[in-house]
Amino acid sequence: MTETIQEPVPLAPPAEKLSRRALARIAAVAGVAGLLPAGASAKTGADATRVFDPTRLGRLHTLASTPQTIRSGVLDPAAKPVLTIRSGDVVHYPDTWLHWGNKPKYGMSFEEREPIRKQYREGPFSLIGPVAVEGAEPGDTIECRMLRLRPIDWGWNSAPLGVGAIPEDFDKPYLKYFRFDADRRHAEFAPGIRLPLAPFQGVMATQPNGEAPVSAILTGDYGGNILMPELGEGTSLFLPVQQAGGNLWTGDSNAVQGDGVVNQTAIETAMEDLRIQYVLHKGVRVPGPMGETPTHWAVLGYGDSLDDAMVMAVRRMVARLSEALGLDKGDAYSITSLAGSFRASQFARQSHTNYVVKPAKAVQGLLPKAIFSADHAARISNAIRTGGM
Repeated sequence: MTETIQEPVPLAPPAEKLSRRALARIAAVAGVAGLLPAGASAKTGADATRVFDPTRLGRLHTLASTPQTIRSGVLDPAAKPVLTIRSGDVVHYPDTWLHWGNKPKYGMSFEEREPIRKQYREGPFSLIGPVAVEGAEPGDTIECRMLRLRPIDWGWNSAPLGVGAIPEDFDKPYLKYFRFDADRRHAEFAPGIRLPLAPFQGVMATQPNGEAPVSAILTGDYGGNILMPELGEGTSLFLPVQQAGGNLWTGDSNAVQGDGVVNQTAIETAMEDLRIQYVLHKGVRVPGPMGETPTHWAVLGYGDSLDDAMVMAVRRMVARLSEALGLDKGDAYSITSLAGSFRASQFARQSHTNYVVKPAKAVQGLLPKAIFSADHAARISNAIRTGGM
């Protein structure tokens, strides 16, 4: 089921095949690994910084998507780890599954898909895992470093009746398929409309507390349905450990998504090549999902309303600033107000759903690194890193 090798992990396709968008997404990582074209900058701008050292990699494990490694819809505490790794190891997930047990096919009509979709009441996501990290215990944090996110060559956007931000405005379901170019740079929506691709994993989670399965449609402090599109190649996501081993899951591959995901789907796809490095940070606990990109730090708030989600996101950003820099809480609140950016990352007002639960409202808060000195930026980035990598 798994294969372990000790060879360098390639972080990207050959440089000459990278789009400007792909270069921007991984520039801070690839620059150190010598993957940028001659003359290209190792930063995406004056305010860009490398998120992590791409040369410090543990063993590479390959974990295939099979009926034994996939759970459909739920984060299942009864599932035994399908792979146990050490901190710093990289997991390669080749050819991940599409939603609904990998049963959708390109060009299927909405009517052909409906019997498949309705089989999966707990949720649509094909979740691979869990992956355990040796030594991970409650009170620790696991950093998920996104090394490679290359989707397959197609995907879809859909909106069944009763979902999304304005379900009352539509009286028929929607389904549209997309083919991607060979380099996975863009998708043609229609003549004259081209969408740049920005792949990411919509579901990233440690196993939540409790003995009951938890639908991956939900969002919690453990992660889950986080839908943070900024978390592309060269970025990190920090998740708190709630059970021994951490027991990490991922799924819901997306090729591109707008803030709010207002018709309730991105371009849904799967990953031809997904690689994540997991780094354990002992004795430090983040309150919930937190991210770092070459240019920003990110926090996530969620709740039954956008008000609740916004309040959580602001509080988490204020707390991170205050704790990392030793700032007065009022000063951290002021900086958050003056430089922070808060946006709806998930918003839905369903009147009907196929699933047993509905997604939370979510707000993502972003704070630019450019306003801080190099010393202050390093203090913020390293405040939750104890893993020595």
